Amino acid sequence: MPLDLDRIDKALLIALQDNARLTNAELADSVALTTSPCWRRVKILEESGVITGYQAILSPKALGYGVTAFVSVMMESHSQDTARAFEQRLLEIPEIIACHNVSGRYDFLLEVLAKDLESFGEFAREVLQTLPAVKEIYSSFSFKSVKPLRQIPVQE
Repeated sequence: MPLDLDRIDKALLIALQDNARLTNAELADSVALTTSPCWRRVKILEESGVITGYQAILSPKALGYGVTAFVSVMMESHSQDTARAFEQRLLEIPEIIACHNVSGRYDFLLEVLAKDLESFGEFAREVLQTLPAVKEIYSSFSFKSVKPLRQIPVQE
């Protein structure tokens, strides 16, 4: 069940999604609170699981990744053991930066980074096609990221 959020909680979430490096004082000032109540509210949001963590947003391009691929994966088997083995293996592969179990023709949708098309081809042959119970893969490539930041809408 979702936490009942008031106007200030929502403002805190929006501010933290925009800049999680705000000091408690800056955050409190941005939502018109003093520092102690602000800190307590953020702690409640963290402890309730609304805020699940903080991380830096890195530039794939600056780190040498010129290709973003979306890979649809069809499985040979849909047993729980097969799915668990597949999912566990995915967690060990850093080039796979996101994975969703999806409905439709394919079973999983992966977001994969590669240095270039040639290295993606090698990765697809040597890694993706050797994952447990993979029957078929289909790849699409991103020309550009139109909305790169994954910000969750905070309902009013």
